[in-house]
Amino acid sequence: MNNKQNQFAANPGLSSRGFAFILPTILLFAIFLAGCGNHQPYVTESRLTRGLVIVLPGIEGRGVFNEAICNGLNEGGVNWAIQLYDWTVPLGPLINLKAFERNREKAHQIADLITRYRWSYPGRPVVLVGQSGGGAMATWAMEVLPPWQQVDGAILLAASLSPRYSLEGALMNCEKGIINFYSPMDWLMLGLGTTFSGTMDGQHTSSAGRLGFQNPEYLNTPDIYDKLFQVPWTINMARTGNVGTHLSSGAGEFVATYVAPLILAEQWNMQLISTVTGRPIPEPIKDIPQEKPAAEDVATKEVEKPVQEDETPHKEEMLEWKPSLQLPTQPNENPTRQPAQPAN
Repeated sequence: MNNKQNQFAANPGLSSRGFAFILPTILLFAIFLAGCGNHQPYVTESRLTRGLVIVLPGIEGRGVFNEAICNGLNEGGVNWAIQLYDWTVPLGPLINLKAFERNREKAHQIADLITRYRWSYPGRPVVLVGQSGGGAMATWAMEVLPPWQQVDGAILLAASLSPRYSLEGALMNCEKGIINFYSPMDWLMLGLGTTFSGTMDGQHTSSAGRLGFQNPEYLNTPDIYDKLFQVPWTINMARTGNVGTHLSSGAGEFVATYVAPLILAEQWNMQLISTVTGRPIPEPIKDIPQEKPAAEDVATKEVEKPVQEDETPHKEEMLEWKPSLQLPTQPNENPTRQPAQPAN
């Protein structure tokens, strides 16, 4: 394994009732669904030269469900490096949920990993895929990225963030935007579970992975939410293993069918997402009170704008994140995006 590869592998208010309700379920999954250590079968030199997908698991840590996400991406044609980055403490789901300062520190480490990859493989695409608590980690990592090191985009699967959490900072640091897959059927983990135990941002409410994100009332960049695409669960997704429940949001066939094509797309827009999902995407959920428009404003309301138009992976050890890696003191001001190379 060469030097480049070595650089990249690597709330108050919780009620006793909520703790007793959710803890046994979480521990059950954490103990019996543990994954295969730090093995990274989809991180090779040839894949790193094409692009990087960082998969961030939920509070249960690495396991068979988030390993299925990596497998699904590979089966769906993503021939980039696919790294499963476990940011959690082993067998500590409630710690992972409530360790706000530690989680923010981990988000900085993820952002640093992205920066190091950009320096070693300039112009290559980077996409984050976060499931459940990993959706929050992806969001926070994008928030702290330097402006010249944007990711291409992020895809959130059943994200454990509150619906009113502002994505403005994250959206500023991703080129194509954020796609949020959510399911009203996820009433156990992202409904009752986060209402009792809290979301990753410490709110006791149903999560955005169940209801979708709401547009904030005030934004410093008013049009930034045009880069947020929200995809509700549909019955057709059940045919690929995603039955609308929390853990099925990362089913391998679902990821291969719905997520992989989005990662490989040059740009994200409503037409593309409608084509991939097989149905029109509804407007974002908005329940924030707004001022009633004047009669003359209603008459002159603007018409809505029309939409714009294998290599077999080698089994190698996990690429370790090296804190001692020295970066250049100044960023590349005009990095040139190079297209992804086809698989051999």
